[in-house]
Amino acid sequence: MTEWITTIVEQMGYWAIALLMLLENVFPPIPSEVIMPLAGYTAANGGLNIMLVIMSGTIGTVNGAAFWWWLASKCGELRLKKLADRHGRWLTLSASDIDKIDDWFDRHGSWAIPVAHVIPGLRTLISIPAGLFGTTFPRFIILTILGSAVWTSVLAGAGYFLGRQFSAVDHYLGPAGLAIMAAVLLYYLYRVITFKPSAGNA
Repeated sequence: MTEWITTIVEQMGYWAIALLMLLENVFPPIPSEVIMPLAGYTAANGGLNIMLVIMSGTIGTVNGAAFWWWLASKCGELRLKKLADRHGRWLTLSASDIDKIDDWFDRHGSWAIPVAHVIPGLRTLISIPAGLFGTTFPRFIILTILGSAVWTSVLAGAGYFLGRQFSAVDHYLGPAGLAIMAAVLLYYLYRVITFKPSAGNA
């Protein structure tokens, strides 16, 4: 899988990075912890510019987050919860998940938006309470850019500097990437299998 990502990035360049990061935020089939280091590794080999790699990853992340903000703002809390319980199995998102992230958002305010982008599992969900509870779109975008730029920079930078040590890449990056993707897939399958709609909304 890591070779496939590297090949796509090498062939499609910055468009592939942005698209993969957008998909990672809408429906996470491949974690950013794999995408961005591999893109940074490609840049270290001279195929891409590291700054444009970071910019592309940030753009994809912001657009993916904006989708959830827009959906939440249009649906409203009640409709979104019903939608989550009706179709949430494949997104592994239930009404109770929305309640939990809403509570967390209430405690930390809109500054939870950039913080959540460095916490696996929250970077997608944080857009939902932001859209539900009136965080304006310009403020949401600015805070999302702030958080996602930091995260993509760290990941791409790690791949870039590790990419200069080719033996380390061969022995570490590939197995580590596969391990991360396997863990994410197993967790996703577990959530799908054990998914239960919230009581009263099934």
